[in-house]
Amino acid sequence: MTPACADPAGTVGFFLCRAGQHLRAAAIDSPRLEARLLLAHALGCRQEDLLRDPRAAVPPGAAARFGDLLRRRLDHAPVAHLLGCQEFWSLPFAVSPATLIPRADSEALVEAALEAFPDRGAVRRVLDLGTGTGCLLLAALSEFPAATGLGLDRVPAAAALARANAARLGLGGRAAFAVADWAAPVAGRFDLVLSNPPYIESAAIPGLMPEVARHEPASALDGGADGLEAYRAIAAALPGLLAPGGRAVLELGQGQEEAVTALAAAAGLRCLACRPDLGGIPRALVLGAA
Repeated sequence: MTPACADPAGTVGFFLCRAGQHLRAAAIDSPRLEARLLLAHALGCRQEDLLRDPRAAVPPGAAARFGDLLRRRLDHAPVAHLLGCQEFWSLPFAVSPATLIPRADSEALVEAALEAFPDRGAVRRVLDLGTGTGCLLLAALSEFPAATGLGLDRVPAAAALARANAARLGLGGRAAFAVADWAAPVAGRFDLVLSNPPYIESAAIPGLMPEVARHEPASALDGGADGLEAYRAIAAALPGLLAPGGRAVLELGQGQEEAVTALAAAAGLRCLACRPDLGGIPRALVLGAA
């Protein structure tokens, strides 16, 4: 039997209790936290405001919005899609189904770039291959004050979203975005090249958690039969993209460090470092000219 909720029907406490029960029954991680996130979004307030007065009434319009958000979350729509925003490198990024949702593990690439260039003024041009939301490029520009950047993505909606994120973060004057593939000709060379390419083996995608397999774009996940298809193209292009002393920082999937390092070596590049993510998995491969 479902336990009764202590607060009266129609109140903040009641909605949080019932939503938490539904989310827990659907095996959603952190059901109480997610219930607060969704209700705060529906009410247009902060989570702290909900806890201040659990017996406050929820207006009918907000209750309807919350019900829709909850139904979509129970169908495993990602929370970031429901909220329309995801934080990365302490910056807020608008998200959409056209792009991958920024993940904390990818912050290892920004950390690796900062380690590679302790002089923040040394980086003048940054290239982001497969920019998505623009999170890697824009996080890098926030740390390298003299730099300008170019983000490329094959998906027009992704490039448009990244452009909007740049404007929202006050970086629009230093960042440009274009619709192009990994190997598209780009004018000039870059001090820093960043990329989080698709690296999941094609056959493994249906087995991913439903939030990913059903709601994030296959084009940003599918790395081909062995997961290395994008790395082959990127490794081949990097010698013509890196400026003297330049560095490329590529995100890796679990267990891919050796294979990607070999592809880079075949293209005349050498591995300078590999930074782990928060879980200790080698995640950010730093490459330079051999």
